[in-house]
Amino acid sequence: MRFATLGPEGSNHALVLGRYLDKHGMLARDADAEVHLFEAFPEAFDALLDGRVDRVLQCSAHFSHADCVGRTMHRAFPVDTFIAGSQPLALLARAEVAAPVSVGLQPATRHYTDLSTFTEQRDYATIVDVADALLAGEIDAGICPRETLEQHSQALRLVEDLGPALDVWVLYGTRPLPDNHPLVIA
Repeated sequence: MRFATLGPEGSNHALVLGRYLDKHGMLARDADAEVHLFEAFPEAFDALLDGRVDRVLQCSAHFSHADCVGRTMHRAFPVDTFIAGSQPLALLARAEVAAPVSVGLQPATRHYTDLSTFTEQRDYATIVDVADALLAGEIDAGICPRETLEQHSQALRLVEDLGPALDVWVLYGTRPLPDNHPLVIA
């Protein structure tokens, strides 16, 4: 079975897909299980529709969710859904910046905390991209994995600990569930 989701490694999508596969014993039971990480969801759904992958996992809070559902209607179908927490998140700032003015974020995290003190907001595809931009000095602050602070404690400082986000996740396939399936309310 071939699974796809948003990358890169370290993203919440990759993390939650790994947890899902582990919980369902798919990694232990099916040595042929493959994980494919994509830069954007339209590419992952194209791979599903073309038969290059069997399932796509997407967080319902992801900014492209509604577009992907609409674009693939009657061709990609929800086959499982669950609730899972993300990795703990934090609003971090570069240590040498006393009063940050720019903040990076993945659009789904925009309302996780009050960002009104920042005069510039920049969107990034993933929280990993936010962390990379923060470490590269492209932004003064960013909402990214809390572990980024632990890995770079000299370069970064904690502004606010946000904890994990609790989201609804949807697994897609190319065949709809039968009407009598427990997840289907007809």
